[in-house]
Amino acid sequence: MRKQIFTEKGAKPIGPYSQAIVADGPLVFISGQGPIDPQTGAFDKNDVGAQAKQVFENLTVLLEAAGTSWANVVRVGVFLSDMKYFAAMNEVYKTYVTEPYPARTTVQAQLPGGIDVEIDCIAVIPQV
Repeated sequence: MRKQIFTEKGAKPIGPYSQAIVADGPLVFISGQGPIDPQTGAFDKNDVGAQAKQVFENLTVLLEAAGTSWANVVRVGVFLSDMKYFAAMNEVYKTYVTEPYPARTTVQAQLPGGIDVEIDCIAVIPQV
């Protein structure tokens, strides 16, 4: 399903991500999700950790709808309104991903609607 690629010739990951991942099977590409609670249409403007948790929950339901899970995610893109939020996001991130960790990029970006976290991902859909 997913295989980690690691070489001592490359820079060692300094967090929960892999240098590279090889994926085998059909893929689902999930668009960037923000921290909007689907039940209320609102988000916690003052708590980046709560925003990150809601983003991961929003991604989780889409992964499940596609017939997959975080265990099959091979690539994650994280967008933060300010890099000072990296540690808070990363603490939540580590509760959703498993080894071998997905490949990941984290960048600072101007995000819409006053949100501080947006995340997209690519996952393999297991064949049964």
